[in-house]
Amino acid sequence: MADPTLLTISGALRKDSYNRMLLAEAARAFGPAQVIEADLHLPLYDGDLEDARGVPEGVHRLVDQIAAADAVVISSPEYNKGITGVLKNALDWLSRVKENPFKAKPTVVMSANAGRTGGEAGQFMLLACLMSYHQPDVLPGPMLCVAAAGDEFDAQGRLTNDHYLKLLSGKMQALRDRAAG
Repeated sequence: MADPTLLTISGALRKDSYNRMLLAEAARAFGPAQVIEADLHLPLYDGDLEDARGVPEGVHRLVDQIAAADAVVISSPEYNKGITGVLKNALDWLSRVKENPFKAKPTVVMSANAGRTGGEAGQFMLLACLMSYHQPDVLPGPMLCVAAAGDEFDAQGRLTNDHYLKLLSGKMQALRDRAAG
């Protein structure tokens, strides 16, 4: 049997963000897989742009990536008690296509933040946005919110906290199991 496809979605565009580091750790914990990183460099949603040019190619590419994935893991920082603009923009664009690629897709949500709550409020907002329209199969369980993230990753970008590693390992094993059916 071929390795499953795992799509990682970062709500942070910075290449060295804590959330990209957390997604790399998630991919390692998930095990053998074809790992694809989503590209959220999309134009801001604008109904006039959509009317004039249609849904951008980058959005269609994202739709195809989600549809082809066996499982999805989303990690995003919290900005001002909410999700990042780039992640909200991507979800808004995804709601404009006919197909709903997230529908029943096994998905895990997590966050890493410099603050002491680790992005908890942002995760609640992300879950509300996902569940209101997109309706993925979000795995239940304890939230993974890496707090004071600057202290939790080493110089190579590896997560060092045993509590977070255990929680991450459990989430990724559950995601792998759910994706296998």
